[in-house]
Amino acid sequence: MHSLPSQNLVAPVSDARAACQMEVAIGCRSGLQAEQDKFFGACYQPHRSFSKLYGNSLASAQDFFDREAPVETAPERPAPLASEASGPLRGRFRPPGDKSISHRALIFGLLCVGETAIEGLLEGEDVLRTAAACRALGAHVERQGEGRWRVKGCGVGSLLAPKETLDFGNAGTGSRLMMGVVGGHGITACFDGDASLRKRPMRRILDPLALMGAEVLSEAQGGCCPILLKGTPEPVPIEYRLPVASAQIKSAVLLAGLNSPGRTSVIEPEASRDHTEKMLLHFGAQIHVEAFGPHGRKILLEGRPELRPSPVIVPADPSSAAFPLVAATIVHGSDIVIEGMMMNPLRTGLLTTLLEMGAYIEVQGARIEGGEEVADLRVRSAALKGVDVPAARAPSMIDEYPVLAIAAAYATGETRMRGLHELRVKESDRLQAVADGLRAAGVEYKIECDDLIVQGVGGEVPGGGMVMTHLDHRIAMSFLCLGLASKKPMAIDDARMIATSFPAFKLSMERLGARFS
Repeated sequence: MHSLPSQNLVAPVSDARAACQMEVAIGCRSGLQAEQDKFFGACYQPHRSFSKLYGNSLASAQDFFDREAPVETAPERPAPLASEASGPLRGRFRPPGDKSISHRALIFGLLCVGETAIEGLLEGEDVLRTAAACRALGAHVERQGEGRWRVKGCGVGSLLAPKETLDFGNAGTGSRLMMGVVGGHGITACFDGDASLRKRPMRRILDPLALMGAEVLSEAQGGCCPILLKGTPEPVPIEYRLPVASAQIKSAVLLAGLNSPGRTSVIEPEASRDHTEKMLLHFGAQIHVEAFGPHGRKILLEGRPELRPSPVIVPADPSSAAFPLVAATIVHGSDIVIEGMMMNPLRTGLLTTLLEMGAYIEVQGARIEGGEEVADLRVRSAALKGVDVPAARAPSMIDEYPVLAIAAAYATGETRMRGLHELRVKESDRLQAVADGLRAAGVEYKIECDDLIVQGVGGEVPGGGMVMTHLDHRIAMSFLCLGLASKKPMAIDDARMIATSFPAFKLSMERLGARFS
């Protein structure tokens, strides 16, 4: 135990701007910053790679919590990576655990009284940031083996105020969902992250929380991190209409509503991924979902339930499966099996679109695991044709548009992806980043308002360029997939951020036959 000074003083708690400082005890390192120092080094460096510290296998993920001294490492430099055409991809592959469900499993473990067992947790940097934040808010978080974690929570209404900044790195989902948790409790927390997260808009999360009684004490320009958020112990039950279809906004409002003395309602214009609703039900909350309009839904949540600890089995991530799925489709002669992919209808937009384009995908062994529909997919190479992708499909594949653009580049004819405005506020401006990457690969494209139009070349993609990733893991992996079938190798400027969602991407793809240099 550290001895505390007799008086608390105001001191910076991370690299956050001075506007986001909290009252902490000088010399006390028992809060979240101490946890993150053990993982990322004594001084925070954006995108300090987990694999750099602990190896690609993540077998030492518990070191994130258990190391007794800060890890002293020099700031990392960008790590370029290139892919090149190889022989056919062959073999079986199980994607890592779903990132969306992994975040939520940890958070619901925090909000229960008792122990929640989690199997198959994604041990990427983003999820480990959320695990550390849960510990900072009072949970006991322990890794018991690869993908096996235990969370002993405090319960709704009983969270502890964090001593230091909740530093989420690149984790947009973790930070936004946790804002909902903090906003619905009588505690104050500072939220921050890396350079990429600091560019992402948070006002869309903060506005409904303010209606419920939370207060933003400070924020960076444009409603971005660092943000100092003061929650309310009595969240006002509200009915909130989402301005856009967003599972993150919906989830933040519902998580804040858990501590409300009444009913919280959320209306979404288009159905977005429903993992929060399913997990609320799984943990014992009173929640009702009904149709609203032609494509929307209304979710009603009764506040202050006694959530019960429940085991969570995290299914394989369809967003991570998307990369070998598209790679096997475009690399001639490929024949792979993707095991245990989540088949939630609100996450299968890419699968639907690829089938429309002529992909050879055979669904095998459909079943239920951990409350979610899953199946094995046999994927063989196929000649694709261009299609028109409706804007209404965006919520079910919002993270898969970059890799869909790769499939479109290898198709014959034009593919139009409509209504991609949400891509402009992801880890990067993904719409522009995809367009720039296509240009570097020699593929013709157009952007019309929020539509991306890709002129496919029927399998003859030139390649040979360098893609700027803008610290976006999905841009990085997508264009590495493009290079597996292009005439010339494709390179990306930095591969480090891939560890945020798919730490074993390179190794997994190499086992299927991919070639990187």
